[in-house]
Amino acid sequence: MTNKSVDVLLVGAGAMSTTLGMLLKQLDPSIQICMVERLDYVAHESSDGWNNAGTGHAAYCELNYTPQKPDGSIDTTKAFNINAAFEVSLQFWSYLVSKNALPSPRQFINPTPHMSFVWGEENVAFLRKRYETLSAHPAFADMEYSEDAEVLREWMPLIMQNRDPAEKVAATRVQYGADVNFGELARAMAKHLGTQPGFDLLLSRIVKDLNKQSDGSWNVELKNTETGVSETINTKFVFLGAGGGALPLLQKSGIKEGEGYGGFPVSGQWLVCKKPEIVDKHLAKVYGKAPIGAPPMSVPHLDTRIIDGQRALLFGPFAGFTTKFLKQGSFLDLPMSIRAGNIKPMLSVAVHNMDLTRYLISEVMQSHHSRVDALRKFFPDAKDEDWTLSHAGQRVQIIKKDVDKGGKLEFGTEVITAEDGSIAALLGASPGASTAVGTMINIIEECFIKHRGNSDWKERIKEMIPSYGESLNDNPEMLKRIRAYTLSTLELLEQTRTLQSQSA
Repeated sequence: MTNKSVDVLLVGAGAMSTTLGMLLKQLDPSIQICMVERLDYVAHESSDGWNNAGTGHAAYCELNYTPQKPDGSIDTTKAFNINAAFEVSLQFWSYLVSKNALPSPRQFINPTPHMSFVWGEENVAFLRKRYETLSAHPAFADMEYSEDAEVLREWMPLIMQNRDPAEKVAATRVQYGADVNFGELARAMAKHLGTQPGFDLLLSRIVKDLNKQSDGSWNVELKNTETGVSETINTKFVFLGAGGGALPLLQKSGIKEGEGYGGFPVSGQWLVCKKPEIVDKHLAKVYGKAPIGAPPMSVPHLDTRIIDGQRALLFGPFAGFTTKFLKQGSFLDLPMSIRAGNIKPMLSVAVHNMDLTRYLISEVMQSHHSRVDALRKFFPDAKDEDWTLSHAGQRVQIIKKDVDKGGKLEFGTEVITAEDGSIAALLGASPGASTAVGTMINIIEECFIKHRGNSDWKERIKEMIPSYGESLNDNPEMLKRIRAYTLSTLELLEQTRTLQSQSA
């Protein structure tokens, strides 16, 4: 029995699904949307404020986005792509703020300078070359660089406090980096969607199965975890935006495009400090270089976090391993995801990533003291008793087929769509929510504009995102104009000055 028929079913109530829902409602207010969430609250898994670093990923500080090539040059491809994608997100958020569809920017985004910090001759040489390469482009023209200890003491007093004066250090800084509370952002979008006709939010619902119908629609079977009642929703389009839970649902769909995909779950842990006398001395997200053998998502960083108006410091992430695909998932998630079509890629990844396995084991075995020792490389005066351990959300890295090795492990995000555009799934992790708007627009282009003939939507998207259809990397004047608009609308420059004066 079908309980409800809708145009769009969004599975998961995090930053991805709420972004897609907001875009679709702006494009067509009459569209019928239903969002289902397994928990009893919106954005309590990966999008929740304490389940991620809250970095508005723009490639200003993340050194893993600019690897050094064998010839010594810097590969900037990923950095420019991520920077442009984050600018798209900023444009959409600015549009929603201007239309009162989002609350005051201070509730979900705060200016937090983005810095890279390294020590040692080799690392300093790398950072200098990275700065010279990136800052030559308008997108990174505001980046500052210094090897002067006095300058760095002004930028990051906590990190430079009692540091060995003989140590060679260097840092870069972009003043208008951002700390984003993706949980609050998702909840604000869900709240606005709830005021719109033709939108339903169903909490405490588990997706039990997905079945393709002869007319091209999907029957999605749900179970209410509070009442035990089963429901069926018929929908023309399904988006699987359930974080780590997207892979099992993609497998349930049975679409050929999802064959061969597997997942490698990695848990994360943070050291957190909330002592005002320490927190008030640091206003930045400071990223270093990852240890040898560490996966890209384990790049160490010491961050200001602003959640519910309160500042705290976060350091990590320390990786771990569990077979759960979600923080509130099941230990059977990984074994239950193994299929005949993905077992070869998964075994291949296991064989070719022994360094990663050893790294994860060493991370899990660390004591609290050893974790704080890692922090002391950033903050020499850190004391064990000032920091507590917090468990972050789960990240399921993508495993896919590879012609040469049989399988490969990827640390980015990937969208899988059915040939007919009736279903799409988002797999992977970083940069994740920071680039959600661009990713969701790609889904709209593929599944709605291409397959449903909604070509008139392009003009509407352009109204919301002025750079749509053009490259900000190739148009310095447009970049300058749009960046001035978003920084002003989201109050990022104004807040930067206010927070810096408070920390002085």
